[in-house]
Amino acid sequence: MAVTEATRRHAAGGAEGADAGGAVTVAAGRAAQQLELRRGEFELAVHLGLIGVTAGQGGGRPRVRSEEIARLRAQPGFPEALRDQVRTVGTAEAAGLLGISPVRFTRLARVGCVSPVSFYLNRYRAVVWLYLAEDLARFATREPGLLAGKSPVGMRTMLEAGTDWRARNWRTGRIDRLLSSTEDAWVRASVQAHALDPVQLAEVVDDPYERAYLARVRPEPVFGRPGSVSGREIMAQLLLADDPDEILWRRVNLTLELDLARETRAAPRPGEERGGRVAPEGAGMPPEAAVVAEPQAAGEASASEETSDKVVERGAGPGLLARLGLRRRVASP
Repeated sequence: MAVTEATRRHAAGGAEGADAGGAVTVAAGRAAQQLELRRGEFELAVHLGLIGVTAGQGGGRPRVRSEEIARLRAQPGFPEALRDQVRTVGTAEAAGLLGISPVRFTRLARVGCVSPVSFYLNRYRAVVWLYLAEDLARFATREPGLLAGKSPVGMRTMLEAGTDWRARNWRTGRIDRLLSSTEDAWVRASVQAHALDPVQLAEVVDDPYERAYLARVRPEPVFGRPGSVSGREIMAQLLLADDPDEILWRRVNLTLELDLARETRAAPRPGEERGGRVAPEGAGMPPEAAVVAEPQAAGEASASEETSDKVVERGAGPGLLARLGLRRRVASP
């Protein structure tokens, strides 16, 4: 049997191969080396959409085309310019970049003026949020008045009430990024579904076969290494909406996305032909240790909100409150 040169290279080290179209591809580790990025920086760049990936052969892990690497290497300022786009900082360094105290920066982050793009767990298993340095620079240019003097009354009121939108804004950005990477209606519904706990999900999706299908088509991480047990537990907690209005918003989004999904195809039943996981090219979830979100200022509409608004314009059909499981709750005095 003839063996191509690309196949021999792939078998020898797993570094080079070819995609379905015959284009030469390289594994993630080799791509990161050629782009002069650390693995975490590379994973962040992939999820931000800065680096395009292609599906691996036979459903394997995504790979990067050699022409994509050549494109990035040819960009002005490489590799520093690419590194700058994925540079993240913690609270202390972020405050230093903005010329404010860490306390003031934390207050700004809690009310949603700046949003984290990833996190890690410190030795005490506490969540440490990380922010894109580029986003902080844009915020300083856009809102210089928030960096000095007294905070606005509205902001102080929110902080006194215990407001902390860091996890919520991270979730919103993460969901928006996933939605932007797929057109499959069931995958989009799955992204919305996994922001709800099992009880909330069952109230909105009462069909167990549909719930099982939503779990099957949930996008898997594109890259990333398995985390610790405690890390996976905290990650699972952070993924869930935890504020009443956020929960309601996710329930509405799921209901509308599910309506569109049902129009495309029905969830499979036992005995029906079962395909593999639905994971469109490049539609991966962020790794546990480098979860990415688009920054979102307080009050700024998210992409998922805009998408849902468009769906509403098309008409959600009768019985929306009933399908949300909220008719009796809303009707009650």
